[in-house]
Amino acid sequence: MTSSSSLLEMRNIGKSFPGVRALDQVNLSVAPGEIHAICGENGAGKSTLMKVLSGVYPAGSYDGEIHYDGATASFRSIRDSEAKGIIIIHQELALVPLLSIAENMFLGNEVANRGVISWPEAWAKTAALLQKVGLRESPQTPVEKLGVGKQQLIEIAKALAKDVRLLILDEPTAALQENDSAKLLDLMLELKAQGVTQIIISHKLNEIRRVADRVTVIRDGSTVSTMTRDEITEDRIIRDMVGRDMANRYPHREPQIGEVLMEVRDWNVTHPEQPRQVIRDAGFTVRRGEIVGIAGLMGSGRTELAMSLFGRSYGREIRGAVTIKGERADLSTVPAAIAAGLAYVTEDRKHLGLILDEPIAKNVSLANLRGIAERGVLSRGREAQVAEGYRQAMRIRTPTVFQQVGNLSGGNQQKVVLSKWLFTEPDVLILDEPTRGIDVGAKYEIYNIMNELAAQGRGVVMISSEMPELLGMCDRICVMNEGRIIGELPKAEASQEAIMAMILRDGTSEEDVTNGERVA
Repeated sequence: MTSSSSLLEMRNIGKSFPGVRALDQVNLSVAPGEIHAICGENGAGKSTLMKVLSGVYPAGSYDGEIHYDGATASFRSIRDSEAKGIIIIHQELALVPLLSIAENMFLGNEVANRGVISWPEAWAKTAALLQKVGLRESPQTPVEKLGVGKQQLIEIAKALAKDVRLLILDEPTAALQENDSAKLLDLMLELKAQGVTQIIISHKLNEIRRVADRVTVIRDGSTVSTMTRDEITEDRIIRDMVGRDMANRYPHREPQIGEVLMEVRDWNVTHPEQPRQVIRDAGFTVRRGEIVGIAGLMGSGRTELAMSLFGRSYGREIRGAVTIKGERADLSTVPAAIAAGLAYVTEDRKHLGLILDEPIAKNVSLANLRGIAERGVLSRGREAQVAEGYRQAMRIRTPTVFQQVGNLSGGNQQKVVLSKWLFTEPDVLILDEPTRGIDVGAKYEIYNIMNELAAQGRGVVMISSEMPELLGMCDRICVMNEGRIIGELPKAEASQEAIMAMILRDGTSEEDVTNGERVA
């Protein structure tokens, strides 16, 4: 039986996969009406624990006991847990883009009379649920026309449609802009006031401090600590997550900056579908051993610039010149860009950076098949050898390079993406949001890799939506606004205030900034 003060107790939970003990003696207690945060490094077991709770991993496939609402729980599927009011919203949203909001809202839970769907009733109920989550959209709007922030709110509305009592949110703000994140956190607090108990998994420690009543930290599949609101500090959470103090979140580096390695001049790009110029006369340089940051508001053109440079992966009517190592570079296709010494780590690793149902070895070799060929024939032995070298060098946490990439944590997936592009031996590596959705420990390892690349004399370009990250890692920061590079700041002069002042002087209003455009 659960204690009188707990809605949920998970006792001594253990879960194993082939070659891996994912959970070992994990304990979690959640009180009625609280927001309980679960923190841990990528691969610590957070999502696995929630899948055990929600029935994704059915009773009998794990050790330990679950007690919920005064009784022993034995969920054999998500349908079983949902029947008890336990709803999980995964990091990867489960909406059907081509269906309307109303169709998604009641998919598998249709509003029907004698087997016939009542659309007027479905639309009315959807409208009421959308109002609860603060979303002003027609129930008949196709989901594909909505941004990620609104789609996240629809997932919560779906949970409310199922009479949710315990709502589990797995990295709910990972892909959201700051304004959308704030709206979601406000909604969580409103649901708490209405008596909905919530569990949130997040790497964003400032958000956890804002909404969480208690925090449980999991490390290497085991419970490390549970702290109350008065005990919650970012330093303590980090210490418990990684097992050590991290006085500096950015590794020390003594830059050895050399000659210009890459120069971009007068770069112009037109939108791929609209008669609108998205990049205007952009120009910047990258030197050997240098880490150059690109900052700007959301929508300033940072990713569009990077993708258009890398084999013209974005845009049309592209004009301008790029030199690499003093020679005019042919960047007309992705293979040509790779051959010229350029590599690009996309911000969307799951859809554009990796093949999730293929093993690590195949993903690592994907951009440089010639590197594993022997007399024109691909060598799987050579492929495994190369991948194993990167597994060790990058400290990818997996027992074998034949593990499917989709089974890895976010931080380890990011290391596989980096390995793929490092295998092409680039002179310049563009990193677009390289630490998005990964924990502080994995971030530190990525930062170390960046420093090592610079120490080898390569050039690194870093795009990030995290201002402290840019300020902590970059030797120089270029500032973008409305598709143009409007200035640059050396490390000694760079600050959030200086960057904001540069953007405001260029014509972006303060109202635009405070309405959710995050500086990056």
